Amino acid sequence: MDKESLKQELFKTIDSLKDKVIKVRRDIHQHPELSGQEVRTKYLVKGILEIEGYEIKEFEDHNGLVADLVVDEKKPFVAIRADMDALPIEEKTGKPYASQVKGVMHACGHDAHTAIAVGAAIAFAGAKEKLPGNIRFIFQPAEEINEGGSEELIRDGALENVKAIFGLHVYPYLMTGQIGYKYGVMMASADIFTVEVFGKSAHGARPHEGVDAILTAAMCVNSLNHIISRRIDPLHPAVISLGTIEGGTAPNIICDHVKLTGTVRTVNEQIRKKIPAMMEDSIKGITHSMGAKYKFDYEFGQPELINDDKMVDILVQEAQKILGKENVIDLKDPVMGGEDFSRYLQIVPGAFFRLGVCNPQKHTCVSQHNPKFDIDEDALPIGMKVLSAVALEVMNNEK
Repeated sequence: MDKESLKQELFKTIDSLKDKVIKVRRDIHQHPELSGQEVRTKYLVKGILEIEGYEIKEFEDHNGLVADLVVDEKKPFVAIRADMDALPIEEKTGKPYASQVKGVMHACGHDAHTAIAVGAAIAFAGAKEKLPGNIRFIFQPAEEINEGGSEELIRDGALENVKAIFGLHVYPYLMTGQIGYKYGVMMASADIFTVEVFGKSAHGARPHEGVDAILTAAMCVNSLNHIISRRIDPLHPAVISLGTIEGGTAPNIICDHVKLTGTVRTVNEQIRKKIPAMMEDSIKGITHSMGAKYKFDYEFGQPELINDDKMVDILVQEAQKILGKENVIDLKDPVMGGEDFSRYLQIVPGAFFRLGVCNPQKHTCVSQHNPKFDIDEDALPIGMKVLSAVALEVMNNEK
């Protein structure tokens, strides 16, 4: 069977699987699990794919799952990755399939990513005897935390004998029926930092006898926000954001300890490497001038997500056949959000794309990480088709 006929057969199967994939997505949505806790989701996926004939690999120290469909042991794999974890958000959609776990919600769409991968896996299993190569599905835990579950899966061999990898993310800023792509840097690196300021406690009426950690911390916050505007080339986007500030015990006591935490995002690795030293210079100068001490911790997280040009070419080509040129959108500019799919792309070529899920009639245009976030489930077969077509095209490419 030629590759175009095989694609059409896969698409026909995918269309027939829509209701099943929606059911899987809603099941996962109703039972969300936080990063590192994705046990139920893992075993739901495992149960489905074992029946379909996949070779399943589990791991002792994390909830990742690798499912292989082997056609020829001499050939490499094309990999498709889906993340599985949810967020600590109380859902407010009012949908009948809303989260049943208090304070936890799939507010980023990982339930959809997992369901799409499951559906594509079932479709490939049905065409196993006709496939030109091997397919691997990587179900990843802990995408939402800075360490990132991708690192653990890579360490445990998820990319062994993989020639290319693809992934997607639902996107409420594109309409259902559209996808978005980007050559080169698509998403920012995502680092976190902690600053602790140590002062000296005193009575609020006698501040000269103490060292005010709150005032010192406030000056540090102000200074850190000036790094981007005055020390970074404005042609290289970067963000320093403070997310938390903790300190003080009473209104009439000079505070002796303040803790700040935040995130740094860049789309240029050279700039990324310079920022920690710039931050510490500012903190050190201010705390010294105020008679305080400090502790500064900086944790490098996910690197920039950099797509492979050749893989994006294939993605665009296949998506245009499925959706039409007008619905395959060049996103042009990177976004400052982070995504640990970037770690896979440091090792093997691949591409990451955005799947439109916005439908105003269904109220699915709400941003991610929002308690009212939901997706248009008509997008699920589109995600399956694009991923399947791209994977099949790469399988057919012997280079």
